[in-house]
Amino acid sequence: MEGNSTGVGRVFLLSFCVAGIWSAYITQGVLQETLSTKRFGPDGKRFEHLSFLNLAQNVVCLIWSFMMIKLWSRSRAGGAPWWSYWSAGITNTVGPAMGIEALKYISYPAQVLAKSSKMIPVMLMGALVYGIKYTFPEYVCTFLVAGGVSAFALSKTSSKTISKLAQPNAPLGYGLCFLNLAFDGFTNATQDSITARYPKTSAWDIMLGMNLWGTIYNMIYMFGWPHGNGFETVQFCKQHPEAAWDIFLFCLCGAVGQNFIFLTISRFGSLANTTITTTRKFVSIVVSSLLSGNPLSAKQWGSVFMVFSGLSYQIYLKWKKLQRQQKKKAT
Repeated sequence: MEGNSTGVGRVFLLSFCVAGIWSAYITQGVLQETLSTKRFGPDGKRFEHLSFLNLAQNVVCLIWSFMMIKLWSRSRAGGAPWWSYWSAGITNTVGPAMGIEALKYISYPAQVLAKSSKMIPVMLMGALVYGIKYTFPEYVCTFLVAGGVSAFALSKTSSKTISKLAQPNAPLGYGLCFLNLAFDGFTNATQDSITARYPKTSAWDIMLGMNLWGTIYNMIYMFGWPHGNGFETVQFCKQHPEAAWDIFLFCLCGAVGQNFIFLTISRFGSLANTTITTTRKFVSIVVSSLLSGNPLSAKQWGSVFMVFSGLSYQIYLKWKKLQRQQKKKAT
């Protein structure tokens, strides 16, 4: 397959990447929703400490990336030192924690939609802070996404869906999601800065560094903080092994999904990866609606299609831009 860069081999590899990303992250989404809404055991207790998922994910991905470096990386000379990730580790710890915590207050489809609107804070910061001028089609994309998320948020949620939430509070839930996006923006910018300073840094190095600091910060928060609830969470998992198993599968899906994302970016580029992950989010909403038994209303489905129309248009614009750049290089 290495030698066959075109034709059937390349199509098979792309299909393999799509299947890997979709299966890993759709399954992870189902498990995330299960952990946030399900009542475990005969006592019907909820898994309250959702932030523990971030610590568990960090530990599994840290071990996974260390194994991959030992197995596949020939040399780490010239890569970014482990301490350079400390600041990105903070935002990468706080941001995802807010995104997961939002599931206490809004439904999983609402969270997915809110987190799909990443372009909005990016464009706002670009226009207001850096004076970047965007094209009319780019503003159309932003309008569709912002309008769709707003319409979904204002649509009436079924009482059955609300009853499954730990503490229904839409403004707080959406606020946490948008803060998650803001922190993600800083994380991505810091990672880009690190790779620019240390060009020989591999994807596994980044994964190792980020998850190392994430593990340190989350361990302090969960077990070293005066009000940390790490020991309570461990006790809950001992009493409810089903929850512990779901947490392990959640983390494993995240690690496997990251592998497929790295493979997709390295072989097909970031645009292909963006397309695959965007369509995955849409399928996740459909799967959630079917499995949870909480079908979305017609207005909510309209909002979903509005958001993904904007995201699809954005992908198309990026593809056209890439085509123009390739033509310039060819001439």
